[in-house]
Amino acid sequence: MKRALHILAFLCAGPAVAEVPPPLSPADFHAFDPDQARIGQLLFYDKILSGNRNIACGTCHHHDHAGGDGLSLGIGEGGVGVGPERTAGTGANRIRKRIPRNAPALWNLGHKDIRVLFHDGRLEVSELYGNGFNSPAQEWLPTGFDHILAAQAVLPLVAQFEMAGNPKENEIAGAVHDRIDAAWPILAKRVRTIPEYGAMFVDAFDHVETPEQVTIVEIANALAAFIGTEWANYDSPFDAYLAGDTGALDPAAARGMALFYGAAGCVTCHSGPLLSDQKFHALGLPAFGPGRTRQWDPIPRDMGRVGESNRLEDAYRFRTPPLRNVALTGPYGHNGAYRTLEGIVRHHLDPGGMGAAWRPQDAQLPEAPWLAEIDFVIRSDRAEMARQAAARDIAPVALDDAQVADLVAFLHALTGRTAEARPLGRPETVPSGLPVD
Repeated sequence: MKRALHILAFLCAGPAVAEVPPPLSPADFHAFDPDQARIGQLLFYDKILSGNRNIACGTCHHHDHAGGDGLSLGIGEGGVGVGPERTAGTGANRIRKRIPRNAPALWNLGHKDIRVLFHDGRLEVSELYGNGFNSPAQEWLPTGFDHILAAQAVLPLVAQFEMAGNPKENEIAGAVHDRIDAAWPILAKRVRTIPEYGAMFVDAFDHVETPEQVTIVEIANALAAFIGTEWANYDSPFDAYLAGDTGALDPAAARGMALFYGAAGCVTCHSGPLLSDQKFHALGLPAFGPGRTRQWDPIPRDMGRVGESNRLEDAYRFRTPPLRNVALTGPYGHNGAYRTLEGIVRHHLDPGGMGAAWRPQDAQLPEAPWLAEIDFVIRSDRAEMARQAAARDIAPVALDDAQVADLVAFLHALTGRTAEARPLGRPETVPSGLPVD
């Protein structure tokens, strides 16, 4: 009753506040087995899952960077180090391409409402291929994944520039070149033949009686158990407000919330319990990088959702990201075009003006001189820039500097009190004996 009364009082400030979501609770999330999560924690940081044994999931989704890497576009297989200090490698091992998109945040991915993942939604719950998901693996995706988060976990493992490596470098890359599902049994064997992992899987999975029964599905379910529990977090001032604490938001954040759910129109896309409609929208972000190009695409552009759907109306649209703990997960946008919350907020309010003012040095990109020629070449293609601008789904909104500051204050109020105190954290060592980033 208390929550209902204070929300009702807030409604008087603006009609759109009726879309404020109910508070999150553990019942809104999938239940994960803690023993499986412990295996997943080790695997998440174990480079045994990469083709050349030189990168782990945690390299680009690191605890020190709130489950991200702090870069606009990631440095995948072949790079050295973590976070903004990660370098592009040297000699024959240096990277051949930047990761085309910003590393997505991991917060609250175990929520039961999530039905689509990746910036372009190339993984979604579906029976199109008879295995529960529409994915890049199509009918070759195995069955048995507990939910979409587990299905997601296997895809970076077989991505050339993320974790698999280049053809002729290792058996994983070679297998992927033959067919996407050919690499997963090899990775599973790598893991289960390590005695410590084999024993852990037998203990944690009821249907696994011997290590030889461990497949990529059990590995993925363990990774999902870790990700789903490790980054579940909803104890921010905003969450306290939703639960009935009328004083949880400071005055600036309260004004920002009124704008978010009112005049600024943020709730148009950032709606629902996760502050995402899980749909796709074109923001007209400044273009750069190699782009996640489609087959036969002649230029380094990223056309977003159309690459998955093949529907022209989806061109340049990307999935709305959830916002809890967003202040910890910059840079922002599908390509990390803006380093600060203020920058991405101002872009939403004035996409044309901010796009025109944006400069290459605004991106957080580790140096890779051999890639410099392609990093920003798309910006010189006037026809392509005009197409991207014409596709924008957002229109300018006139707010003053004080109102922008209030919106940013509200976004900071989405940071959980315990966001930086994760239950398992980063392991010091992993069973493979490989170094931990």
